[in-house]
Amino acid sequence: MKTVMAFGTFDLMHPGHEYFLRQAKKCGDFLIVIIARDKTVKEVKGQLPEHNEKQRQKAISGLNLADQTVYGDKGLNKYQVINKYRPDIICLGYDQTYFVDGLKNKIKEYKLKTKIIRLKPFRPNEYKTSIIKNEKY
Repeated sequence: MKTVMAFGTFDLMHPGHEYFLRQAKKCGDFLIVIIARDKTVKEVKGQLPEHNEKQRQKAISGLNLADQTVYGDKGLNKYQVINKYRPDIICLGYDQTYFVDGLKNKIKEYKLKTKIIRLKPFRPNEYKTSIIKNEKY
């Protein structure tokens, strides 16, 4: 069985998120979606997400694409979830940059043979949380 892992904030759920998860699901047999903690989102984006982590997890679960949803690590080791679940494939969004720089090194450190796949966007000029947020206000 091929385990796939996908990471994201998934705030203001939109068709781009669903497209990303559908692509990730096609990469293997079991999809684990890691939902960024509220604290991590604030750290990375400078502000809290509009929907808290529980609301975002519920939205992901509601799509019926993830076989398992998990919150990211609360502590300092943001890669710990990779070592815990040891995925065969990690799918990254086309614009995902956080945690990416050290990802290959962590995979080696954990002695994994995990493949990293960068997925394609779905109408990125229309379906991107930052654009939707700006239109909303």
